[in-house]
Amino acid sequence: EVYFHILNHAKKYVHIMTPYLILDNEMITTLTRVAKCGIEVIIIMPHIPDKWYAFVLAHTYYKELIQAGVSIYEYTPGFIHAKNFVCDDKVATVGTINLDYRSLYLHFECGVYIYNASVINDIKQDFLKTIALGKEMTIADVKRGRFRGWLEAILRLFAPLL
Repeated sequence: EVYFHILNHAKKYVHIMTPYLILDNEMITTLTRVAKCGIEVIIIMPHIPDKWYAFVLAHTYYKELIQAGVSIYEYTPGFIHAKNFVCDDKVATVGTINLDYRSLYLHFECGVYIYNASVINDIKQDFLKTIALGKEMTIADVKRGRFRGWLEAILRLFAPLL
């Protein structure tokens, strides 16, 4: 609920770093709606995965998100394990919560919700330094062949378990 609250109350931007992007329909709808309203939504993901299946599954969401106006960057130096949101220079979260079904609905994850504190600027600056080391993903980057499309469709069926 905290992430939905942040997204639904954003006025200018929401910046997200997460190592895993395995979304349910409610989160996809919220992310795309916010971006379509003209609010800058940027997600930073790792370019080198620790789990190949989670990485392939994350890519199944890229096209829909990018077409809606969400910018997705992959951190090219390697794997990134940060899990945070920063929004409008006013709110941030930092914790263990991945942007996946298990973390959001099944596990007892920990996070710190920060409001109107100077450390929010530090989190924002870290995001900006990290994005400078990334590559923005485009629709051309997510084109897939028939085999990859089938693999992704199968992985989506099992997404809540991953």
